[in-house]
Amino acid sequence: MTPIYLEYTFTITPVQPGSDILIAQLGEIGFESFIENDNGITAYIQKEEAFANNQHTSYEDLIKGVDILDSTLFDIHFTAKEIEQVNWNEEWEKHFDPIDVDGKCVVRAPFHAKPATQYDIIIEPKMSFGTGHHETTHMMIKHLLKMDLSQKKTLDMGSGTGVLAILAEMRGAGPIDAIDIDHWCYLNAKENAERNNCDQITVLEGDVTLLQNKTYDVIIANINRNILLQDIPTYAQCLQVGGILLLSGFYLSDLGQITDVCNTHDLYFVENYERNNWIACKFEKRG
Repeated sequence: MTPIYLEYTFTITPVQPGSDILIAQLGEIGFESFIENDNGITAYIQKEEAFANNQHTSYEDLIKGVDILDSTLFDIHFTAKEIEQVNWNEEWEKHFDPIDVDGKCVVRAPFHAKPATQYDIIIEPKMSFGTGHHETTHMMIKHLLKMDLSQKKTLDMGSGTGVLAILAEMRGAGPIDAIDIDHWCYLNAKENAERNNCDQITVLEGDVTLLQNKTYDVIIANINRNILLQDIPTYAQCLQVGGILLLSGFYLSDLGQITDVCNTHDLYFVENYERNNWIACKFEKRG
């Protein structure tokens, strides 16, 4: 049976960083697909999942408790309706543009022309996080382009589409674990790794509990502040002395808190990129 989806259309003022915050918070309550536009976002969730066990009784009730909706810093309005199954690829073809990072790396869909860049990453444009449009993914790509990844055992935690794991392999890293807790992202990353002829990437579905007895030279974690603060101690345990931890998914104002937790676990700040108040940091493990 074709699943029924709920489509929420949000208008947001100011659009940024409001759209990014709302996407992250809706993702945490089960929304699985997002399309950004000039006025805000459209978000999708399966109706059966949204109203499972009669926990929610209305469109308004479903998103009650999403913090940004009560924030005085943003003016947000929404409409909602039921729709039939969406052809996500068709939707992405309307909205997805190639991402060019410093003229060195392009992230594109199969229907885009091949670029004359050193790194050409092709992803099937499905609704997983990490397509590269988001500031954090863009900055993480910049970090990876600067690093020597040759034969570095690497972890891409919260891998989304697998873009960062794919670039890491293109830069010489391996073996690589790409882990995401979301089943859709897990399937999409496997597909994209195969599409880019990657043979060093193992895609896994789960969380930090999968990291027991594992060690890495490089750990990439582009998630969100709360998850990072919770999981940094585990990353530190898995990281070799002299290893590099790349963190993103949080704001410049969160850097002090992130750094304090990292320092407690012998992880020390090296440098960062900043883009529209988002930040991507590089830390080194020192013993």
